Amino acid sequence: MTSLREATGATPVRPVGFRAAWTIAGLIALCGALILMPSPAGLPEAGKRVLAVAVLAIGLWCTEALPAGVTSLVLVVALVLSGAVPGFPEALAGFSDPVAYFLIGVLTIGLAVSHSGLAERVARFFLHRSGGSARSLYLQLLLAFPLLTIILPSATTRTGILVHVYEQALELEHVPRRHPLARAIMMALNSINRLASTILLTGGITPVVAAALIGGISWSEWLLMMSVPYVVLLTVGSLLIYFLYRRGFHLKLPPLPSEQTQPISGKEMRTVVITVCASALWLTDALHHWHPVVPALLAWIFLLMPRIGVLTWSEFERNIGWANFFVLASSLSLARALTHSGASAWIAQLIVQAVPQFRDQPALVIAILLVSSVPVRLLIPNITGFLATTIPIAMSIGTATGVNPMICGLAVMIAGDAVLYYPAQSASSLAVYERGYLSAPEIFRFGVWMTFIAFAVVLMVALPYWSVVGVHLRIP
Repeated sequence: MTSLREATGATPVRPVGFRAAWTIAGLIALCGALILMPSPAGLPEAGKRVLAVAVLAIGLWCTEALPAGVTSLVLVVALVLSGAVPGFPEALAGFSDPVAYFLIGVLTIGLAVSHSGLAERVARFFLHRSGGSARSLYLQLLLAFPLLTIILPSATTRTGILVHVYEQALELEHVPRRHPLARAIMMALNSINRLASTILLTGGITPVVAAALIGGISWSEWLLMMSVPYVVLLTVGSLLIYFLYRRGFHLKLPPLPSEQTQPISGKEMRTVVITVCASALWLTDALHHWHPVVPALLAWIFLLMPRIGVLTWSEFERNIGWANFFVLASSLSLARALTHSGASAWIAQLIVQAVPQFRDQPALVIAILLVSSVPVRLLIPNITGFLATTIPIAMSIGTATGVNPMICGLAVMIAGDAVLYYPAQSASSLAVYERGYLSAPEIFRFGVWMTFIAFAVVLMVALPYWSVVGVHLRIP
């Protein structure tokens, strides 16, 4: 007889305590060895120590040898004890970054969507529309990404809401957390949803930072240049998820019992109004110039306000998933330490020295930039830190080799934006990861697949397409 675990495709539970202890010991030993070894030429001593701590943190995040939140605390302490930063104020710098509080505000919106009953209402709508087909449910999710991007540009906001909606849908159909269908839906929310945002210049931190660093790109030009490469990335990534979790799409979802549709409740209406108002403020940031954290904090305040909100403080603090905050804040501290210690500049210099000899082969220059971006993306968890490190260097290399600097900058942006190697690299990924559907090694493996897809899209789709629209590889 087939067991429930075999029928659902769940991963067998194995004792991991002994293996985790050896993993932790090995990573600590590796970190210590890297600290004790002589610094390579051009790498400051502090930079070497930050890189050693980064290897420790990334190893712990990727292997899940420790809970993600505990790894974040280890990272903060290791930055100080290793001498990578002068003291705890520098190690805790990420905890004062607005992005960490933006994440909490967005997660509060998602929590309100769930607690108000709005998530169940939307989930039932999607399930009825799917007609019992797992493929149809998955396709509805994929189609929602570009459509919701217009209303909710932030991928973190979309994920924070949709993760509750689809978790509710899976619970209504009694789909186990480790079933391939559940993992496919959550992997799409984790890794594919973010890509829809970058199609729009106002779609999030990645396009805003990249456009500012490159300069001279209007909203319409960005849409023209990014639409085709990112639609291809979305499509191929979605097909890859379907292939990897194909067993889950054979599941026949049982019909939900017919129920009379209840009128929308006061809690649901207030949740909708507060979310729409926050979204309106995000969409009109060109007028008021508020930091994205301001609408998120306002939504957070109103959702917890007596008579107006839909959550009590006790509900908020029990269900918000504080590990997300600690992981994101500590990763921001690490990104800042990599920059201030000179480690990021040293890595970039290695790339600079390797490329100019290929000035007669512009496509090869782009390929080298793509490959070189992988270790940088792996070491720098924060996308802003990655972009700030790689785009200026890539554009300088383009100028030195006669390759269009704009294309060099956009190429490394796509290479970094398309991949996630561990949840700490994205606030939206953290919102999914803490729900328990995906493991860190699973996210890493998918990130490796997306690395090769991003390379192929840049070289085989983006470069020819950009040439057609008048952005040529060679400097005129």
